[in-house]
Amino acid sequence: MKVQKTKISGCYIITRTPFKDKRGQFARMFCIKELADEGIHFEVRNVNYSANREKGVLRGLHSQTGRFAEDKLVSCVNGEILDVCVDVRKGSPTYGQYVGAVLSEENNTMLLVPRGCAHGYLTLTEDVKTVYLVSNFYNGEAEKGYRYDDPLFGINWEDYLPGPYILSEKDKSHKFIEQEETAF
Repeated sequence: MKVQKTKISGCYIITRTPFKDKRGQFARMFCIKELADEGIHFEVRNVNYSANREKGVLRGLHSQTGRFAEDKLVSCVNGEILDVCVDVRKGSPTYGQYVGAVLSEENNTMLLVPRGCAHGYLTLTEDVKTVYLVSNFYNGEAEKGYRYDDPLFGINWEDYLPGPYILSEKDKSHKFIEQEETAF
């Protein structure tokens, strides 16, 4: 695995190193030892799967708070997504900033979203499938959402795919971060 630091503390772009031959390819998606060798400590508590039929599905931005905060290692195993990590940790030098990476089956790239950061993605193709390795258990009361189009974040979704996007009613209803009473 190749591990690349980003401007957001704890956020990494990780590229799998596949073995390829005439049958196809094989790559390790997760190795606790290899990550620990890079100073990344990640224990898997859940593995989540998401399937999206249409191009233009936007999921997010989501996080878990308090003792339910979680690290997510996100991989796209079919199709292509723009995956985004937004630093919403109050007091962080990169508060309000984001890192985006295109993840696909072909590029073998994953995004590690650290605790306290929000996560979301936009499907760039049809028939997208993602797998998330998650370091904590889900708790609905600890779930927090942020607007995908919050001007503080300045995410350039349209640079990758013009809208309109397909969002859940829940994701459409999130408030802008300046409207929130508390953040991390």
